[in-house]
Amino acid sequence: MDVLGIDEITYGADDFDTCRKFFADWGLTLKSDSEQKLVFSTLNGCLVNVVKTNDPGYPAPIEAGPTLRHVVWGVSSDAVVERFAGRLADVAGFKHDSGRVSCIDPNGMLVSFQKSRKHDVSVDCGESNTWNSKPRINARSPVYERAQPIEVGHVVFFVSDVAAVEQFYAEKFGFVPSDRYPGRGVFMRCDADGGHHDLFLLQTPDKKVGLNHVAFAVRDIHEVFGGGLHFDRCGWKTQLGPGRHPISSAYFWYFVNPAGGLIEYYADEDQLTDAWEPREFEPGPTRFAEWAVDGGLDGNTRRQKNVAAPEGKFLTDRK
Repeated sequence: MDVLGIDEITYGADDFDTCRKFFADWGLTLKSDSEQKLVFSTLNGCLVNVVKTNDPGYPAPIEAGPTLRHVVWGVSSDAVVERFAGRLADVAGFKHDSGRVSCIDPNGMLVSFQKSRKHDVSVDCGESNTWNSKPRINARSPVYERAQPIEVGHVVFFVSDVAAVEQFYAEKFGFVPSDRYPGRGVFMRCDADGGHHDLFLLQTPDKKVGLNHVAFAVRDIHEVFGGGLHFDRCGWKTQLGPGRHPISSAYFWYFVNPAGGLIEYYADEDQLTDAWEPREFEPGPTRFAEWAVDGGLDGNTRRQKNVAAPEGKFLTDRK
């Protein structure tokens, strides 16, 4: 396995006060704080940076306003970095130093590859009892008061030419297609053995370029709910969720991100191997979500937004 996943991302945004509170409420740990850069970390050491939009260390953004400026992918060894360097020498923005190789992908995004700096973590997760398998014995499923994201799991971009960007990641870095919307989108994973997708490329009819969302993996469906309810109590706006994607099987909850695009908690995605055959789907609401709550859940009432909470101690209690 060459590419192991996302090691680091960097947003460009100017409202550091809002971003500082946002990512702290999201469950990240603030590692450093200066006038020019905020650095946060997930549980496994994946870094989330926020820099000023005019930071000279980054190429022009792919869209106006706050957005993602840099994606760093972790690889298994320094030898892989060297091999990738040989493939990228003629690519725009090529740079190779300090153990990292970088370029600008066909969509205009700065991408880099380095020996992964993330570390393994061990966390307790909720287990699900099904009709055939009941691993949870004499134990309740967990209830989380908030989320602590384990890592940045995937990124999703609007692209002007989905075929060209897919070819770039497949030929240069060995990414593998998992499923497709023919001519419109492709889900790609870093390696044949892995989660359903680490990168999703989506081409809209107007061929806009930009960030759709960044997704953070959490332990289980219960942490998706607990994290989302806490985030709502903090005053942040749901875009959609909670819900479940039928294509990847993952549970999700999306929020609006002041640093750019959307941000997602997710859990329980499909795990694939080289025996997996990519499928093709026609886009549609039921393809995107098996079910979803529009507007989110109220973190205090635990009901859909604008729905009154029960007044009694039991649902059967009535005035």
